[in-house]
Amino acid sequence: MKRLLYVEASPRKSLSASIEGASIFMDALLRQHPGIAIDSLDLWAEQLPEFDGATISAKYARLAGREMDPAEARAWRQIAAMVERLRTANGVLIATPMWNFGIPYKLKHWIDLITQPGLTFSFHPETGYSPKLLPRPTLVILSSAGDYATGTSRGRPDLATPYLRAALSFIGLSDVSFLPVGPTIGPDHLVATARNHAHATLRSLAATFLTEAAA
Repeated sequence: MKRLLYVEASPRKSLSASIEGASIFMDALLRQHPGIAIDSLDLWAEQLPEFDGATISAKYARLAGREMDPAEARAWRQIAAMVERLRTANGVLIATPMWNFGIPYKLKHWIDLITQPGLTFSFHPETGYSPKLLPRPTLVILSSAGDYATGTSRGRPDLATPYLRAALSFIGLSDVSFLPVGPTIGPDHLVATARNHAHATLRSLAATFLTEAAA
């Protein structure tokens, strides 16, 4: 059975344009693949471990090649379980708003937790960094108050897209597409036109999203 990991990064739920878009995409995807399992990860409900104390010590123990103490080993097992949830997914869907030109801190928190040596990337002094995850279809639905279709919105930059592209590619998720939803604020006709266009594109993307997904 194919499995989609759905990462929900907006706290607004019924008011969120990114979550609305994700629902439309997943409905279309389920029609295309009726047996697919949806693994929902709500970053505002999930008890993500703090990246401090034993957790960060475990990372440096791994980097140094030393044996972890019991507290570090427990923290590392929790991190490894989060990575396994991602590693075994056939596809990844991330629904997020743009906050202050970037992403919500909860999404950054999750990325910091799963970007770990030996789990999602490796390092060699001669060859540098290498991703450890296999590429798989990955879609980011990014909603924003402004219209970033031309790259900027009234001079304001989109820092979320290049960051997410680089961060996901670093661990191996290089097959990533971005679907912007915006503007979400402004004249009603402009907001409606932007959403309708995004929703139509999402339904189209769902038709082939998992066709060549990794096993």
